[in-house]
Amino acid sequence: MVEEKGRVLKEKSLKKTPTGISGLDDITYGGLPEGRTTLVYGSAGSGKILMAMEFLVKGAENYGEPGVFMAFEETAEDLAENFASLGFNLDSLEARNKLVS
Repeated sequence: MVEEKGRVLKEKSLKKTPTGISGLDDITYGGLPEGRTTLVYGSAGSGKILMAMEFLVKGAENYGEPGVFMAFEETAEDLAENFASLGFNLDSLEARNKLVS
């Protein structure tokens, strides 16, 4: 939903895909636009990869949505190890065909 001067304009809202990321779904009024490409931009270390991976993990775990993650600077093993330190079990998702990295 879009708020304009305190009003909610339902007719202008896009169908959204929830991210499952705490707070992000609130500030985006329900998630990312469904069926559309979303560009995430920021400098090194701003959290782009973390946001993308959390979106994929939450989608697989909470919504049954499979995902693909492509990285050109880190190996799949490095990513799995880095995200394991944050509590994400990418190996388990891969074993269940919910994530391909």
